[in-house]
Amino acid sequence: MARRLRPVGLDHVETAPLRLVFTRDITAAPEQVFKALAEDVPGWAEWFPAVTLARPTDGGAGREIRLRGGGRFRETVLAAEGPEVYAYRVDTANAPGVRALVEEWRLTPVGTGTRVQWTFAADGNPAFRLVLRLARPGLGKAFRDAVGTLDRRLAA
Repeated sequence: MARRLRPVGLDHVETAPLRLVFTRDITAAPEQVFKALAEDVPGWAEWFPAVTLARPTDGGAGREIRLRGGGRFRETVLAAEGPEVYAYRVDTANAPGVRALVEEWRLTPVGTGTRVQWTFAADGNPAFRLVLRLARPGLGKAFRDAVGTLDRRLAA
């Protein structure tokens, strides 16, 4: 059952009780990466293995996301400042214990490529925060693998 989360702003990226930050450098240019993140929302299911469905809602102001294992989210885009920042807030989720969640993708030019930084900024009950801390290595691997797949996809 989906529950409504606390409506937080982009500042939650800096103030959340739990922040997981992952970074990977890739060869694709920031403009290409930004377009894949912000404009080709359905394409997420092709390069991020955890995502089974991604579709824009509300004329692109929101997103519906489904994950392997049954996770379902409705999101609001908070920032689409190409080619540097793409961020969204989760408005409803079926994940237990989560109270607020913002994800930010920050893109920085590195030579001819991009440094991709993903910040997962969350608040939740103690059990939720513990599970996220324990899941950190797996989330990091999922991020690195997905961004690597995206890089290869953009090069093709």
